Amino acid sequence: MQDVIVIGGGVAGLVAARACARVGLTVTVLEATPAVGGAVASHEVAGLTLDSGAESFAVRRNAVAEFVDSLGLTGDVVAPDPAGAWLHLPDEGPGGGSISVPLPQAGVLGIPGSPLADDVRRVIGWSGAWRAYLDRLMPVLTIGREHSLGDLVRKRMGRRVLERLVEPVTAGVYSSAADDLEIDVVAPGLNAALTTAGSLSGAVLSLRSAAPAGSAVASLRGGMSRLVSALVADLDHFGVEIVTDAPVTTLRRAGVPDDAGVPAGGEQTWVVRHEVPAHDAPAEVPATDLPGCSAAGAAEPAALPATRDREARFVILATPGAPALRLVSGLSPELAALAGLDWPETTAVELATIVLDAPQLDAHPRGTGALVAAATPGVTAKALTHATAKWGWLAEAAGPGRHVIRLSYGRAGAAGPTVDLSDAELLALALRDASAIFGVDLDAGAVRGFARTLWGDALSPATIGAPGRVRQVRTAVEATPGLELTGAWLAGTGLASVIPDALAAAGRVRHGALGI
Repeated sequence: MQDVIVIGGGVAGLVAARACARVGLTVTVLEATPAVGGAVASHEVAGLTLDSGAESFAVRRNAVAEFVDSLGLTGDVVAPDPAGAWLHLPDEGPGGGSISVPLPQAGVLGIPGSPLADDVRRVIGWSGAWRAYLDRLMPVLTIGREHSLGDLVRKRMGRRVLERLVEPVTAGVYSSAADDLEIDVVAPGLNAALTTAGSLSGAVLSLRSAAPAGSAVASLRGGMSRLVSALVADLDHFGVEIVTDAPVTTLRRAGVPDDAGVPAGGEQTWVVRHEVPAHDAPAEVPATDLPGCSAAGAAEPAALPATRDREARFVILATPGAPALRLVSGLSPELAALAGLDWPETTAVELATIVLDAPQLDAHPRGTGALVAAATPGVTAKALTHATAKWGWLAEAAGPGRHVIRLSYGRAGAAGPTVDLSDAELLALALRDASAIFGVDLDAGAVRGFARTLWGDALSPATIGAPGRVRQVRTAVEATPGLELTGAWLAGTGLASVIPDALAAAGRVRHGALGI
């Protein structure tokens, strides 16, 4: 029997597994897909190893930097080009169409700290700037707290700030509309600063002044997937078994019926049933070996996958939200009730990565990329990252005149615009969008490599009501001895939230197992 089974081989699961193994606990990681790493993944396009998921981490609180240092990767931490991103917006002039302008720098999630600044007026015009400036004259209600980021911005600064500054940022960062985002999750401290400063713009300036100097994000030379490689190497060093292609089908306590609730007192033994990877499974599973099958019905081998039961003293569940809720639903009435909470709809995001020879992009016409406002004519993508402009190491690896761009598709509340497209159709769409955003012609003849990556079915940790839902999950899990839940759907978006939460979960397991 293992000390710990970690279900889910994303970064949260790997971090938790490492923390447990480092103190001498025996650990197995079960991952449903063919590879570990989750959203911190990579792929090879035109001979370049590129991030296919997360490409950076937030530097706030030093949580990730300290963890990276523990893996011996500090010397490979790199900052992005300081040029920053642009906005691609509907042109409200008589000619219509679209325009590109630099994203104002002195803001929080697009909310300007100085509404009358030149770079802000360039985006929202004089009328929008004066409307936003009225925020300085409005009284602040100190009774209660604001919840919806969109409602707050609309009331304090007006529609133009919301639609042309804030919405492009929140769609790009959280794949959610600003109206649906919980302020205390996406902008911690903003409510308190609003009360203290007396205006939203003043609150933004206060948060900006308290932030550490330098870039808000960083990455690793060679890509963020190097974090996963270093984690896997460490897990191998500590003797952790990693099993991929092994989706977990059931989770239960040994000798306890699924609907019996949580037994009182004593350490529990957990039974985790998972599918056996095809390369480890027997060639056939006779139907007579399956529950409910008789010899009379065993003429053909069953098509069901083989399964294996593993036992452990502790389980750390580090999957996305939907499978986690499914696995714990039979453990207690309190855990079963979690599925009935007001969870947000999931949003599927598809990335189109293109490597192309385009010397006309050497001038970095849109800085490190662009965020696209909804309903911008001629552009379907919600964001574009000019990766070779953003990361110097990648520009060196690509070579002169060769560029890497990545476009993101899929907005909350709307059907995915690329789901039914063939690879050729998606590439054509991405080239059209990139040409419109960059303001240069990019054609298929310049393409040296293309890849598409679909990230979907994730529960957003930032929508309204998230803190309350998370508290209910935590409370139900605390009442279940030997079980821990972690992951972005509980901790929040980004490695700066995920890593500390996974370490905390592992710390509670360590305390339960060893008393330390």
